[in-house]
Amino acid sequence: VQLVESGGGSVQAGGSLRLSCAASGFNFSIHYMAWFRQASGQGREWVSTITSRGGPAWYADSVKGRFTISRDNAKNMVYLQLESLKPEDTARYYCAKNRGVRSSRNFQDPGDYDYWGQGTQVTVSS
Repeated sequence: VQLVESGGGSVQAGGSLRLSCAASGFNFSIHYMAWFRQASGQGREWVSTITSRGGPAWYADSVKGRFTISRDNAKNMVYLQLESLKPEDTARYYCAKNRGVRSSRNFQDPGDYDYWGQGTQVTVSS
């Protein structure tokens, strides 16, 4: 199993980024996928999860209305569109594969995910 994130970078507040995660080595279309983030010196924070079929999706209150998760099962890709970025969004963003099949016990719990990418850094300046 391999998850490879890309698309991070440095932007000013109010800017946008699109993160991508390329998945391989497993049956991508039957697993929920998620994005988490971790700011320097802080714990890993759940951001968003999308079902195996591409919907519905759920978001942390801190990003609701600004971030959009999506996936392309034909390409084994999951995306996170980041809009109206704030300095507090600065973190390393990780893609994660849920251990369940077409379901999740607790999609906000990092323990519900069994594989993680290496992350991509997002830095938002004010």
